Amino acid sequence: MIKIESFALGPLGTNAYLLSNPDTKQAIIIDPGMNPKPLIKRIADLDILAILLTHAHFDHIGGVDEIRKLKGCPVYIHDLEADWLSNPKKNGSARWPELGAGIEVEPAEFALDEGQVLEFLGIKLKVFHTPGHSPGSVSFLYEKHLFGGDVLFRLSVGRTDLPGGDSNALLDSIQDKLFVLDDDVVVYPGHGGKTTIGFERDNNPYV
Repeated sequence: MIKIESFALGPLGTNAYLLSNPDTKQAIIIDPGMNPKPLIKRIADLDILAILLTHAHFDHIGGVDEIRKLKGCPVYIHDLEADWLSNPKKNGSARWPELGAGIEVEPAEFALDEGQVLEFLGIKLKVFHTPGHSPGSVSFLYEKHLFGGDVLFRLSVGRTDLPGGDSNALLDSIQDKLFVLDDDVVVYPGHGGKTTIGFERDNNPYV
């Protein structure tokens, strides 16, 4: 049985997700954000197999290198944002210096792509390329659990006014990739509380 835990990290309350198998003490992390001490404390006795990134904005990648060095795990990101990791201007950390120093992360070990299936912890995660909030945004689907980064929120959607944002692409991603999923698929967003595909399809005022 896979356990899913969330940690609101950093000044923007970015959700990091820990998927773990309590029996094997193995886990993967999705979007380890800034100020990751609560997450690092939680994973002290876990074997971290991978860090998966929904996209490369600074508030989602702030804890990547600290955890990667601590646990010796590879990082996965879409190629369209591979160079954002080491570029504070592209990942946005240079834009808001009041939130902390510019973030530069070592290159990712692996690339993500549309339709790819990742296998960890005895489960499969399907990768959807869901651009709009950023060009390389991806969402991960494990059974009825969707980890969508900053694409879809409860009664809201990701902002598109940052470099590489595209409001038409965002709406296409939501309509063509996410809203075709089952009503009871739970959405785990990059910020805020969980929701479901069915609730957002029926109630989201932005889509």
